[in-house]
Amino acid sequence: MNTELTQEQIKPFVMAAHGDLAAVQEILAAEPALLDACYEQFDERPIEAAGHTGSRDIAEFLLAKGAPLDIFVAAMLGRTDDVRAFLADDPSLASATGVHGISILYHVAMSGQVAIAELLKALGGGQHAGHALHGAVQFGHLEMVSWLLANGADPNAPNWQKKTPLDAALARGHTAIADLLRQHGGQPATDAP
Repeated sequence: MNTELTQEQIKPFVMAAHGDLAAVQEILAAEPALLDACYEQFDERPIEAAGHTGSRDIAEFLLAKGAPLDIFVAAMLGRTDDVRAFLADDPSLASATGVHGISILYHVAMSGQVAIAELLKALGGGQHAGHALHGAVQFGHLEMVSWLLANGADPNAPNWQKKTPLDAALARGHTAIADLLRQHGGQPATDAP
């Protein structure tokens, strides 16, 4: 029997794909048709939710089940060859934004793969370095933080919670990253100009 999925069915699956692997596995087992369903309110698919939150385990699970790979998920996973192939097909993707307007560079920053960031930059990409800095800090990628700072990232760029990269580094115990941010003028949000 072929029934069309409702947004009420799709929403909990897409929301779970933001970071709850057990729920993703359970929901998908009960309704396999949800694998690539779009939650219209956010214009977001489960693989995109996993991609922009850095939920590697969920992204890998969904890909193994047959979800389509896009450049954003490939970037978040650090799959350099796949990103290179996407860019060869469409170089404009070096400056692309994905779901919620989140930049390709942010996805790369979550992977920590400086080589991918260099690919983007070589094709005229690499915008939104300040925002991407938060992705690198979140996942503790010191080399990526250094690259972003060297390529124009504002060390005091606020995230959606109005916190600076230094706030995030301190909260996560990333001492070396916090020191590097301070060397580049990074300040806590309460002290930021």
